[in-house]
Amino acid sequence: MQPTKNLFPFRSRISYDQRMNMMEQKPLMVWFTGLSGSGKSTLALRLEHYLFYEGYKVFLLDGDNIRNGLNNDLSFSEEDRKENVRRVGEVAKLMLDSGLIVLCAFISPYKEERDLVKKIVGEERYKEAFINCSLEVCEDRDTKGLYAKARQGEVQNFSGISAPYEVPINPDIEINTDQESVEESLCRLVNFLEPILEKKGKGDALSEQATRTTKA
Repeated sequence: MQPTKNLFPFRSRISYDQRMNMMEQKPLMVWFTGLSGSGKSTLALRLEHYLFYEGYKVFLLDGDNIRNGLNNDLSFSEEDRKENVRRVGEVAKLMLDSGLIVLCAFISPYKEERDLVKKIVGEERYKEAFINCSLEVCEDRDTKGLYAKARQGEVQNFSGISAPYEVPINPDIEINTDQESVEESLCRLVNFLEPILEKKGKGDALSEQATRTTKA
């Protein structure tokens, strides 16, 4: 469906720079991609807790939550999966424009759709975190019982089993969750992000309050 020609978007009288100054932070998206069971949501949730208790204005968009609401009309066909990610990109853009830091945890198996999100939100605001975990370990974890269903043919178009997963070629950061603990992975993410967010951080050690909160 093509957009109607009778649309006249308005420009807010509040500038992007004004919103950044009000928020006292640099808007940024961190896009977590990886196989089901790789640890995307776990790390994104822990990072959200850490950043929030460090004073950042941050919000997490997660695949299952989005499909229970905004995108509950979409299937898991290749076409609908791409539309799922496109919609998330548009929502995230609005959140970034408001001055928020946005974390997105989606399998997003195709390079094309990840590139589309980058184009939608702006390359300078997009950081890709590849949560790398072998299929064997993901399937062994099978945290949601989906791999077993996929093997039995009960779940169609399942990334890594009956549908492809295109590994990111040059992600901004790669986390190997089958080799590192959650705490080690979180520390690497924090050390990667804090200089980009232009706010003095805690270095290698997470603050006691943030660590306690992320473990809650």
